[in-house]
Amino acid sequence: MRDADKKLIEEIIGSMSCSKGFRCAESGFENLCKARDFGVESYLDCLDEARSLCKFALPFADIYLCQCPLRVFLAKKLKK
Repeated sequence: MRDADKKLIEEIIGSMSCSKGFRCAESGFENLCKARDFGVESYLDCLDEARSLCKFALPFADIYLCQCPLRVFLAKKLKK
């Protein structure tokens, strides 16, 4: 991972709170919730089974939109 990406990740983490304690970052981004980029700039399609419990999951029609800034960055910029 590039230093610039690491710096952006640190900035994102510093600007938010996570009810899961940033488990994704603690795992080196190996343990990520399931989400899919579907082309909307600031959102992902949340595919996680426990999505209704996540404070970043927004129900919309028949899907949940992930609006976690860190998860969105990882999916859109780093393709994770």
